[in-house]
Amino acid sequence: MSIIDQRPFIWSRREQRLSGDAGDSVVDHASEEPHDAGLWTIPNLISFVRLGAIPVFLWLLLGKDDPRSAALLLIAIAVTDFVDGAVARKLGQISEIGKFLDPLADRLAIFAAVVGGLVADVLPAWLGWPLLVREIVVGLGALYLVSRLKTNVAVRQIGKAATAIVYGAIPALYLAAAGIAPDFLRVAGGIAGAVGLVLYVAVTGQYIGDIRKAHRQQAKPGGAGG
Repeated sequence: MSIIDQRPFIWSRREQRLSGDAGDSVVDHASEEPHDAGLWTIPNLISFVRLGAIPVFLWLLLGKDDPRSAALLLIAIAVTDFVDGAVARKLGQISEIGKFLDPLADRLAIFAAVVGGLVADVLPAWLGWPLLVREIVVGLGALYLVSRLKTNVAVRQIGKAATAIVYGAIPALYLAAAGIAPDFLRVAGGIAGAVGLVLYVAVTGQYIGDIRKAHRQQAKPGGAGG
């Protein structure tokens, strides 16, 4: 979908301005948001819960050697990943800190799932290592945007789709390793993982193009970074 897709540090899942599709500026300006709901909101609470669940996930997977429980917790984290954005829009509780927390939790959860899966040998290397490299590339790009350009790039729908598919593939492979319908889930998880990986590679290339476009815009006289 995706660790690490960002408001201001990571790609914003709650913003729907996909500038690359329209050919307009790739820069998301915080001033365009009509209202900042602040820190103490229900969506931000959900994001904090997701962040707190990540160490528990790693403990279940690596400490207790329980990929089944780890997979179920990862599914719960994935569900809340999509719930908090919907709640923020429904209640009008969109905030700048929320734009940071939501994708941060998303990226860290996937990062932990991939690294943990590789260490526990429940995730195939052909899927785990490319996902890990992708998350590192996205994370470095996000840090560059916020530290050098003081901006971020809006999320793309293909990135959201990739994250959703990967969030389904990884738990499936975990459950297969735990002996739950191993033949079916190993194949289903592998196919879903391959599809998600292809989408991730495609959208990462688009994000890199967005970063380059943002850099050119900032370099122009009168740009935001000028």
